Amino acid sequence: MSRSTTSGPSQRMLRVGEQVRHALSETLQRGEIIDPVIENSVVSVSEVRMSPDLKIATAFVSPLGAGDADAVVGALNKHAKFIRGRITGALRQMKYMPELRFRLDTSFDNFARINELLKSPEVARDLGPDDRNKNGDEYKDDKDEE
Repeated sequence: MSRSTTSGPSQRMLRVGEQVRHALSETLQRGEIIDPVIENSVVSVSEVRMSPDLKIATAFVSPLGAGDADAVVGALNKHAKFIRGRITGALRQMKYMPELRFRLDTSFDNFARINELLKSPEVARDLGPDDRNKNGDEYKDDKDEE
């Protein structure tokens, strides 16, 4: 029997990624990292993607209240081994502790850009009055027609 090749992450990769995200969030929340760049900002961990062998964890972070987001990500990468040691207690069930890599999360910027595009006059013009519901501010849903 051949193995199916799927492009998405496995259920185990998703579960372990979520456990690593929780452990990272708790560590950052407790303020255990002594670095002025990290101490002066609140860091939100939005997602952790695990490698297929579960040995590399890429954490997507959004620094809030920091002037230079790249400096915060750089400081987190500098302290990655220390953070790895601090999250081992929460991940005792794992055979190997994953190597942590931090990347800047740009998904919120992408969402804002898409939202602005949807609100642009060109898109509103293309929608026309037939594509709006009774209130005139939301799109029609197929269920409303029945």
